[in-house]
Amino acid sequence: MKRLFLGTLLLALAVGVPVPAMARVDVHISIPLPPPIVFPAPPDVIVLPDTSDVYVVPDIDVDLFFWDGWWWRFWDGYWYRSHYYDRGWGYYSNVPIFYFDVDPGWRGYYRNRHWYGHRWNYERIPHHRFHQNWKRWKNDRHWERRGTWGVQGYQPRPQRQRQELRQQRQKQYQQRPEVQKRRQPQERTQPREQRREQMRQRPQERSQPREQMREQRPQERAQPREQMREQRPQERAQPREQIKKQGRQKPQERSQPREQIKKERRAPDEGDAGEKRHRGE
Repeated sequence: MKRLFLGTLLLALAVGVPVPAMARVDVHISIPLPPPIVFPAPPDVIVLPDTSDVYVVPDIDVDLFFWDGWWWRFWDGYWYRSHYYDRGWGYYSNVPIFYFDVDPGWRGYYRNRHWYGHRWNYERIPHHRFHQNWKRWKNDRHWERRGTWGVQGYQPRPQRQRQELRQQRQKQYQQRPEVQKRRQPQERTQPREQRREQMRQRPQERSQPREQMREQRPQERAQPREQMREQRPQERAQPREQIKKQGRQKPQERSQPREQIKKERRAPDEGDAGEKRHRGE
């Protein structure tokens, strides 16, 4: 009984406890988080012209944006976002879509209070006021209805011109050293992927001649047979018809000597009859 009890206990443990060797292994790529930004007080923000509700903290050395309910930060070739301006950063795999609407020279325009030759009376928005109103401003299109973002006599750019600027800024972004540095490992992996795709395509390329040969050979073989089938009855029919024609012609040729013979025979008979008549007379 003891042995039976021990055996049952061991079997239950073996079934209930997972085997370490069969555990799933997950591989994660570690991306470093950006260093924290120390603020003595919650930061003020300004809204940037020619953007769709993009705010920025103007009094620090790094670009810290706010858009669509997230704080955004670019560091060491990576993008990060958080619901807080000073903590909780998480890696973001793509470039945020608002970024190419941001003019790269906005800091110089901010210091000089000019935006492309126009006086820029920007509004510094305290953090508590911004935190309470940004969502309502977005829903009401507050800055879009104002249209000038505090720039005197300024006309918003047409959509086509804004699109051209986006494409130009995207090229400039790709040329930044930190972005190119992060792109190099990806570019190294591309030849391997291309080789794999080529190796996958080669069997198809090799199979194409065989399939073409399979498709062409029956056709090539079938063509002489069909041609022979079409030609042989004609070739065979021609001699038969010629023979039939010749056979029809031969009786005529044979009949000609007989008629000639008959005529020749009749001719002397007629001559003799004339002589007899002459004699009788």
